[in-house]
Amino acid sequence: MATFEGVKFGPKQMSYLLDGKDFDLVDTDGKVTAVSRSIHYGQFLTFEGIKFFCKKNEKGNLEIIFCNWHRNLERLRRSMSFCLAEKQQALVPAVEVMENLFIHRFFEDASMREFLDEMAGLSAQGYLRPFTFDEDQSVGVTFPTMPSLRAIVFRYERYLGEPFSGVVVPNMVRAVTCNQTGCHKLGINYFISMKAVGAAKKVYPEASAALFLDDRPDLPLRKRRITEWDTSCCLIALSDGTVVKIPESPLILPSVTIQGLVLNLKEMGVRIEERDMTYGELIDKVKAGELITICSVGTAGILNRCDKLLLADEKNRILATHEVDKKHGLFHQLGKARAAYWDLYQEKTRIPAGIRLHKYVI
Repeated sequence: MATFEGVKFGPKQMSYLLDGKDFDLVDTDGKVTAVSRSIHYGQFLTFEGIKFFCKKNEKGNLEIIFCNWHRNLERLRRSMSFCLAEKQQALVPAVEVMENLFIHRFFEDASMREFLDEMAGLSAQGYLRPFTFDEDQSVGVTFPTMPSLRAIVFRYERYLGEPFSGVVVPNMVRAVTCNQTGCHKLGINYFISMKAVGAAKKVYPEASAALFLDDRPDLPLRKRRITEWDTSCCLIALSDGTVVKIPESPLILPSVTIQGLVLNLKEMGVRIEERDMTYGELIDKVKAGELITICSVGTAGILNRCDKLLLADEKNRILATHEVDKKHGLFHQLGKARAAYWDLYQEKTRIPAGIRLHKYVI
């Protein structure tokens, strides 16, 4: 399961009504109405996780640095659009509007200064969490009538971490292709993720992650495809030096982090293959000793290498067990790629083509 350690929240929460464009800053623990479609029916519950770094420049000014964060904002727009009716599509704020809200009206507010100064002094990892909510105090199975965009900010010390163990869970499906939910960052997807980790623990009590197959349980097990971890995307490292990236699809959340990591790995000379991998192929590679590790890739943890993976069938019988090969050169290259990705935020390394830093002086 995805877990943060050493968290400290910022002092304020941002609130922005999409229709009236009313902006406000409230306390971080500010309450939301208990009677809302967002709570009762899981509607308009979309969110983002956006990593950032905060430092002081030579003039003593604060600099807030994001990496490719417009892709996060574009993904947030797509998720918001998915949760609104056709006639409400004009309410979805443009990327530039959200950029202004988060930077110039939220981060630059005087109430946030002490928190950001402290972050800069600690060189801490920062996390911006925008989320949506229906502010209407009402119950009814309709689209939200008072949709709002909120955001909190916090810093943290660690996320998930290594080593971690996982189990393949063939009996559960994270999302269904025809419903188009799997490629959006929606609250409705994460309940199944939590249930899947619970199922994984029944197979192996020390498991902290579940690896999903596709939405085709009608197919023979070996023909089904690998998709994602419960709360993150995956990269599959093979003994021939290749890293396999699962292609984006309606079942895959487009990962901003994985795109940057792939560019870093290519710069390091690692061969990347973007292709599907069937469960049968994964089983065969584990049995043949051709799997180095499967990485969990997400915003907060960047990249974590799976230490042990149990490959189960529909009856929870273990078909194969993988244990990480820490002696292989690719294992160490993956660790270097993770460090290099965080170094990008801190401007400690050259920026590969295809990655853009967004810097704001406040």
